[in-house]
Amino acid sequence: MNGAWNLLEFSVLIGGASLLAGLLGALTGLGGGVVLTPVLTLLFGVDIRYAIGATLVSVIATSSGAAAAYVKEGYSNIRIGMLLEIATTLGALVGAYAAATLFSTAAIAVTFGVVLLVSAYLSIRPRVAPPPDRRPDHIATLLNLHGSYPTPDGPRFYQVRAVPAGFGLMFVAGWLSGLLGIGSGAVKVLAMDQIMRIPFKVSTTTSNFMIGVTAAASAGVYLTRGYIDPGLAMPVMLGVALGALGGARILPAAETRTLRLVFGVVIAVLALEMIYGGLTGRL
Repeated sequence: MNGAWNLLEFSVLIGGASLLAGLLGALTGLGGGVVLTPVLTLLFGVDIRYAIGATLVSVIATSSGAAAAYVKEGYSNIRIGMLLEIATTLGALVGAYAAATLFSTAAIAVTFGVVLLVSAYLSIRPRVAPPPDRRPDHIATLLNLHGSYPTPDGPRFYQVRAVPAGFGLMFVAGWLSGLLGIGSGAVKVLAMDQIMRIPFKVSTTTSNFMIGVTAAASAGVYLTRGYIDPGLAMPVMLGVALGALGGARILPAAETRTLRLVFGVVIAVLALEMIYGGLTGRL
């Protein structure tokens, strides 16, 4: 951190950057952590582990409010969320421990850059409807994971597929969340939407329900290691929360395709900066 900035100036600048990150994350559905951690690291010179710790706190705060609304409206599938949360929580604990004790700063930066490039691709690419699959999934039936969600024409029912494959990918999503301090919503949605054949609205809202729990598991490890600084976490949390609230209000009138394209380009640039910084030892 630059010693020339006093605490108030630094907090205002961090809060402003966090607000923008929360706004972009809400408008694109990928979460503010994807932008926030590299911005804190590259622009403000924050150690990447402290940046991850602050981002995790903001993820917990912003996820909780939205998750409650989606559950009340009937979009989130609680049974699926609780089952898959077992995998993401285990992955988050492993990832957070690896980041705090095993991985070097350079290794975390390069890994983050690669994940950002994948997120940029997922943001820009056209959504592909999954092929029809009428085979019954015995695990989903046994655990009563099938469900419905509200539409203007009444409830629409769906059946869940490929539970073991989705469960395995959720462990990877949790590992990335704990290692990098991101919600890894893109990976969660990919697992539920494309592999488990869960409708997109249910996938995104259930992912949001899960993100806060996953981040809380990771944050516990960072807290015990001393990587959560209240002076940094507070403006980050407030900024992201306000940005996410604004993004949720703007979203209905926004051209999401254009937003995703711009967002994809921005995080691709940040990804290359993170990879370059990690490989050259600047981070």
